[in-house]
Formats: sequence, C-alpha cells, structure tokens
Amino acid sequence: MTTPEPQSPSPQPSEPVSKDRVYRSPAGMAGGVLVLALALWLGIDALVVGEGNTRWKALAALLFLVPLVAAYTVRPAVFANEDRLRVRNPFRVIVLPWAEVASFRSAYSNEVFAEGGDKYQLWSIPVSLRGRKKAARREDRRAAGGGRGRGMLGGMGQLQLGGRTDGAGSTAVEADGPVRAQGDKTMDELRELWEARKDAASSKGAVTVRWAYEIVVPVAVGAVGLAVLLGIG
Repeated sequence: MTTPEPQSPSPQPSEPVSKDRVYRSPAGMAGGVLVLALALWLGIDALVVGEGNTRWKALAALLFLVPLVAAYTVRPAVFANEDRLRVRNPFRVIVLPWAEVASFRSAYSNEVFAEGGDKYQLWSIPVSLRGRKKAARREDRRAAGGGRGRGMLGGMGQLQLGGRTDGAGSTAVEADGPVRAQGDKTMDELRELWEARKDAASSKGAVTVRWAYEIVVPVAVGAVGLAVLLGIG
C-alpha cells in the first residue's frame, strides 16, 4: 500500500496592483527646501552660540517652523490609481474611491468634491493664473497661424501639412488639443481617470480622512513653547 504524496498548495492568484500616478508641485518643493535649509541654519547657529533662553527659543522655533514649512511645501501630493484618489494635504490624508468622487473644480484653487458634499483642496496641484494667461496667448497664436494657413490654401484643395508647425510647436492643421496650463492638464488627467473608473467594482468604498498628527503635534508643542518663552522674556 502506497501513501499518497502530499500535494503542493496551489498558488494563490496575485491581485493586480495598480501603480500610483503622483502629482506634486516642483516649485513648491524647491521653495520649501530652501526655506527649511535657511531655518535649520539659523536655528542650529542659535543653539550653538546662543545664551540663556535663546537656545530654548531657537529649539521651540525649530519645532514649530520646520514641520509647518514642510507640511505646506514638501508634504502635499496627490496619488491616483485605478481604484482611488489619495490626497495628502498639509494636515490631513484623504482617500476617496473613484465611486465616491462627485466632481472636480478648478477656479482659484483645484478641488475635489465627494458624493456626500465634502470639499477637499488639492494642495499639490496649484492654480497658476500666469500659466493660464500664457497658455491662452499660445492658443491664440496657434489659432491665428492655423487660420492664415487655411486662407493661403483657399482653392488648392485638401493638403497634408503634418510637418509644418506654428510658433507653439504644434501642427498648423491639427494640434493635440488646446494649449493648457500644467495644473489644468493635470486636472484633466484626473477627470479622465475618474470617468473611466468610477463605475468599476474595485473603485467602491468609503471616504477616509486621517489627521497627520506627526505634523500637528510638534507644531502645537513648538507654538506653545515659543509663546511661553516669549511671554517670560
């Protein structure tokens, strides 16, 4: 009588992992790094050469300023994949499954609205009015160049001009959509992803909001300590 050989466990099907698209503000991050470097330089210098309460004041100021500056410049980011949108703002992290997103809005700031009516600002996708004006001027120049090209071709029939470009670097006859500011292009990408995935089964769930206590606590402690030290002189 032979004993049956133990069967190896069947491999579990691996769940597909959707890679996040990450949206951040390079200008904000660069500015934040410079401000943090300056604050650390001045604060450490005060800690080394300061006397009396100066060192404690410098320590409290660093505890207050460093997390606060990092929260508004380096920390903000938007992560989007096929299932959900994750918004990392200065003091909160909001996770919105696509089925719970009601709409996006771009005015003087970029915002996302949940089905429940709550509004969340997308800190890492800033609105640049200057960028919008620049894009509008480029679009006007491109439209004017295309109009001149069609006028010159009047009665010559349909010609292919795929190789000629206008001043904006797009073809005179057909361009890849209107010229848009970078922030508006990013919002267009998020809207397209939301429209494509909002009815998917994996995009359902509840909206979650988590406070960033790793930022809130040191900022609060530093602010209280600095106020007390300044009050007692």
